[in-house]
Amino acid sequence: MAEGHRITVEQGTDHVRVVRDGQVVADSRRPLVLRETGYPPRYYLPPEDVRTDLLTPSRTRTYCPFKGTASYWSLPDAADLVWAYPEPKPDVAAIKDHFCFYDADISTTRT
Repeated sequence: MAEGHRITVEQGTDHVRVVRDGQVVADSRRPLVLRETGYPPRYYLPPEDVRTDLLTPSRTRTYCPFKGTASYWSLPDAADLVWAYPEPKPDVAAIKDHFCFYDADISTTRT
């Protein structure tokens, strides 16, 4: 990792729901929380807790030197709403194939 840059992944305890246009897209009580220097905490949800049947794969790919290459998925009215790391770097291996959503659609409840 770069000097001063840090990433941690831990088991979260919040109940995370992702609702888009009144439809529940994800509902998880077992999110992983990724904390990265310079970014807000991100919830990574197990694929079993995400309505993958609602998502369409995107051609978009992005690369992070700390996490690896991300793949994206879209909803009909929201391009590239969701991303995941199919082959993450070893330091963040726990997030493999977990889905992350942009904040605007996420609600959390402490449990």
